[in-house]
Amino acid sequence: MEIKNKAIDGGRPFDWGKASADYAKYRDIYPPIFYRKIADRKLCVSGQTVLDLGTGTGVLPRNMYCFGARWYGADISENQIAQADMLSRRMNMKIQYQTAAAEDVDFPDQTFDVITACQCFWYFDHEKVVPRLSAMLKKNGRLLLLYMAWLPFEDQIAGASERLVLKYNPHWSGAGETKKPIQVPDCVYERFEPVYHEEYELEVPFTRETWNGRMKACRGIGASLRPEEIEAWEREHRELLLETAPEEFTVRHYAAMLELQNRGR
Repeated sequence: MEIKNKAIDGGRPFDWGKASADYAKYRDIYPPIFYRKIADRKLCVSGQTVLDLGTGTGVLPRNMYCFGARWYGADISENQIAQADMLSRRMNMKIQYQTAAAEDVDFPDQTFDVITACQCFWYFDHEKVVPRLSAMLKKNGRLLLLYMAWLPFEDQIAGASERLVLKYNPHWSGAGETKKPIQVPDCVYERFEPVYHEEYELEVPFTRETWNGRMKACRGIGASLRPEEIEAWEREHRELLLETAPEEFTVRHYAAMLELQNRGR
């Protein structure tokens, strides 16, 4: 499904469904500590029922399935959900997925112990979605927002790759990331109280192939550009990596989490 928001990429339309195959192959990159920190907060663990919004290819539910929670996932892209369902079934994981925008997800009140949103909360219509999340969560249930991004000013390979994305998509607004807490609009605090946040740096391992794939699967390339533009970008990016990167390397990232407690109605 094509999405257009004047606050994102200068209003250039993007469709995650166009990047689903690469997303499934190359964006399952969060290191074990990313998931362990969630479990250490006693979230998404055994005895809990969890809804993952903007689930994409089900990266979060699949990687946290071993902690024992019962998982549901929703995403606006039919192609993303198809990949999520295929990958989960292949791993014999019982995760229930649905194709739906966050604003349209509808479960009975007080269904969930935790609702997660990883790399996606800013896409939502917050005024509409926040009351529904509060209603679907149990009393004192948790809304967990998660994020991870490369640091282009601290990592040479990330910086060079990002500049190449901007060459092909000058209005891409995903550039220039720096380490910072997750910010949310004021309407979130009307229903939720922040109880914990953390930001920490990571070195994430890649090969030339997997870093090229991860970059191609970003919003600024695979979800936005025409096929001939993607092909040209990829050709140039592979050349860049041959000149500047060893076969195996790490890219400096930071991760952030914001845990909020449901205030109720």
